[in-house]
Amino acid sequence: MSVVPPPPSAPESAPPSPGRSRRLLDLALRVAGGLVAVLGAVATGLLELIWSTVRVDGHLIGVSVLLAVAANIALGWFAYAAVGSRWAVLLPGTPWFALMGAAAVRTSEGDLLLAGDNWVGLAMIVAGAMTFAVIGFRQVLAPAPARRPEARRHGEA
Repeated sequence: MSVVPPPPSAPESAPPSPGRSRRLLDLALRVAGGLVAVLGAVATGLLELIWSTVRVDGHLIGVSVLLAVAANIALGWFAYAAVGSRWAVLLPGTPWFALMGAAAVRTSEGDLLLAGDNWVGLAMIVAGAMTFAVIGFRQVLAPAPARRPEARRHGEA
């Protein structure tokens, strides 16, 4: 009696290596974090523009200046933490600057979001720009963090 071996099965495709899937997930999360930083800058910039005209008893109160500083600090920190690059502060900074520049230009219909006689709008642009500049300066000139070996970074033995 002879034993017939079973027919060879179709070769199974090897599952992707854990290192590759981790890198892809890391890349996807960094891109998503960068996108959140950009959208956050647009959202807070619009909110700052809206609040630049807030008045109490007919006087401008400047609440958008405080919002610009606080939001830009948070956005700069988040962009660096999410993307992992020292230059990540450019992600929220660029659309914020573009939005402020567009708000200061009069449309063909005569609409203007930031008038030259609105001290709050001017202070908001200066304070927000200085905030991004200081955050970017600090991140770029900070010493590089100590790198851990690859095996320990991913929790392997």
